[in-house]
Amino acid sequence: MHRLELLKPDGRRLTLYSRQPIDPALTAPSPFAEPLNASAHLRWHPLRGEWVTYAAYRQGRTFLPPPEYNPLAVTRDPAHPTEVPAGTWDVAVFDNRFPSLAEVPAGAAPPPGLIVPTAPAHGHCEVVVFTQDPNASLGALPLGHIELLLQVWGERTRRIGARPGIEYVLPFENRGAEVGVTLHHPHGQIYAYPVVPPVPARMQAVAAEHLRVQGRGVLETLIDKERRDGRRMLYEGPHAVAFVPVCARYPYEVWIAPIAPAESFDQLTGVQRADLARALKTVLLKYDGLWQRPLPYLMAWYQAPTDGQPHPEMHLHAQLYPPYRTKDRLKYLAGTEIGAGFFAMDALPEDKALELQQVKVALP
Repeated sequence: MHRLELLKPDGRRLTLYSRQPIDPALTAPSPFAEPLNASAHLRWHPLRGEWVTYAAYRQGRTFLPPPEYNPLAVTRDPAHPTEVPAGTWDVAVFDNRFPSLAEVPAGAAPPPGLIVPTAPAHGHCEVVVFTQDPNASLGALPLGHIELLLQVWGERTRRIGARPGIEYVLPFENRGAEVGVTLHHPHGQIYAYPVVPPVPARMQAVAAEHLRVQGRGVLETLIDKERRDGRRMLYEGPHAVAFVPVCARYPYEVWIAPIAPAESFDQLTGVQRADLARALKTVLLKYDGLWQRPLPYLMAWYQAPTDGQPHPEMHLHAQLYPPYRTKDRLKYLAGTEIGAGFFAMDALPEDKALELQQVKVALP
């Protein structure tokens, strides 16, 4: 993996990654000349016992740009800079111009006089551009390119997670206008949090208790059972699997994981990473093949906290949640899911797995 680190005119960092050497003479463009000079803050939710972040300046971020303007495209015109330069790179990572969490400037403080506890929204947000091709998709990329992306996620986790005050790093992708994407160039994001967020914190607590009682990880146990059952498997390689989980809360929900536990991207072996790339590409091609269109989805990758401690209970994996069509509409979360956190499924995981299993895909 080759890497080139650059600095944008507005002070944000840009890192280019490639499977081949990168021209060291490249410079970092930016649509913005000056730093943002704004900061987010946290407010405590007393009923849920968790933090909420507030960044009102995000209302000014790029939203549904016209087709002729793609802020994630390569730029060759100095008079109209975008976020990334032209050059021999495969994946680009840069600081989000409008972060929900950020390094807090000296002297910055939450608004005074609030009736709940507050704190600076310390953290970090990055944009990950998967490819220079604006018409591609993650699933359409070559396997070697996807392997590189897995390496990039690992390096970013290690680098950001080593910063003081960062407790958790979450790479994710929102794909499609149906899940709120406003820039259609293939890209994802990385959020680094000052605490372990509620969802991975709950999964970690359950996993730690399972490991204490059973002597092995909960996801490792589930993967073993899913492999022996076989009905919901979508991909089973020597080192990675993809399946519709027996406990799916969304139709067409898919989990992707290495078979042997790895706490984080950075702990994957080369053969695990290669097989994980095959599993991910298989699932994404099945999604698009089933609907004969680019399927919207949210993909989140869960891994160990970045507190410097061993976490044998954690098992790196992705969870993918696509909206699904019922008759003439797309199904999203309803009142019981949002209001109560109690999911109600009107489809069986086995049926949805069968639909995806019947989509034939070919990998090189």
